[in-house]
Amino acid sequence: MKEETKRQNLVHRLAEDMISCAGMDISLFKQLGVKRGLRNEDGTGVLVGLTYIGNVVGYEREGEKIIPIDGKLFFRGYEIADIAHALMEEDRFGFEEVAYLLLSGRFPDADELAEFRRLLLYNMTLDKHTLLHIIELEGDNIMNILSRSVLELYTFDENPDDLSAENLMRQSVALISKFPTIIAYAYNMLRRKNEGKSLHIRDAKPGLSVAENFLYMLKGGRYTHLDARTLDLLLILQAEHGGGNNSTFTVRVTSSTGSDTYSAIAAGIGSLKGPKHGGANLKVCDMLAYLKDCVKDWTSDEEIRAALMSILRGEAYDGSGLIYGIGHAVYTKSDPRTVLLKQMARELAAEKGRSDEFEFLERVERLAKECIYEVKGRGKTVCANVDFYSGFVYDLIGIPKEIYTPLFAMARIVGWCAHRNEELNFDGRRIIRPAYRCINDEFEYVPIARRGGRGLRRF
Repeated sequence: MKEETKRQNLVHRLAEDMISCAGMDISLFKQLGVKRGLRNEDGTGVLVGLTYIGNVVGYEREGEKIIPIDGKLFFRGYEIADIAHALMEEDRFGFEEVAYLLLSGRFPDADELAEFRRLLLYNMTLDKHTLLHIIELEGDNIMNILSRSVLELYTFDENPDDLSAENLMRQSVALISKFPTIIAYAYNMLRRKNEGKSLHIRDAKPGLSVAENFLYMLKGGRYTHLDARTLDLLLILQAEHGGGNNSTFTVRVTSSTGSDTYSAIAAGIGSLKGPKHGGANLKVCDMLAYLKDCVKDWTSDEEIRAALMSILRGEAYDGSGLIYGIGHAVYTKSDPRTVLLKQMARELAAEKGRSDEFEFLERVERLAKECIYEVKGRGKTVCANVDFYSGFVYDLIGIPKEIYTPLFAMARIVGWCAHRNEELNFDGRRIIRPAYRCINDEFEYVPIARRGGRGLRRF
């Protein structure tokens, strides 16, 4: 016990030193022209690359002034709203078609799409080694299991380090296909371990879309057509969001070193896992659950407003002063993904007899923006982002919280692969290597015999 106490004390001292030497004057960033977080002073992103793949539009510029506009999202030059509305009108699944577009740069014709669907189905099956690996994994975090499973796939790839275009595409298709299977199997193993439920390992079925097959592998036939269509839309909306989002940029940075596909994608998964990125919808769900509990009359604007103001003042919920799901780094007046998802969420809530909850969320969305402007002013136009409704939609479909963020990865793997392939195949490749300016002073080396312990710290 004495030795353990010494070890704990040493770690504590090291942590204190770490805090001391990490502190710096934030004003130095502006003085030295450093773009903190790769953001400009007006909140827009620093331009660090070019891409043909995705375009996120949330504002227009007039000189130095930013003009808020309704958001638009483009995949390979096609507006996502046009794609989604066409699929809704035709009542068909479109994730596979969008994946083909993002990977190849063009839409497939009917025969090519059918062939691509068969290729995805073929690759959904896990080899024996990967399946056993998932079953044997310990831990309750499926994002970690997904990351470790991706790295495991490297071991069984005959050409894991081959960066030829054909091999990159082969690996891309395989990963897009296997993510749904890994996530569904991992959750069923977790459910078996934690709840003692029966373990079901279901193979993907011919004739089903990726969304349908995922729901089938996850929970058998217990889903409706609207469940699957809504999940399909969510996968499309989250498949790609430009090269600057944190996880995609992480994949591009890792890929620029010439590293293998599995390492680059595992890096992206680690980035997406964070609560400021892919894990954000869990924060929204927790906050909404708090509001549902503390607001007694869900139709009362006054009561909802009072609860939101308490959150903004840091007096309620988690004390952060943040209303999760409101605001976005690029979108201002509206997030096009949210607009589209709300349409499906309204229908799905009606099907499940939960329209009262949907209407409550709409009130919270409207009043949250008003409260933010009242407390923080109108310096920035804010809107509900896709995370505001995605958790509610997942719950309506009957998807457990443990796989909310993994489902984001299941969609974004398409964009990650497209950006990795672009990074490795455009002319004039070079490693992504920005600069950090060191602001420490320079010191003379002190021999160990003359050091006075912690008293020598110079920070």
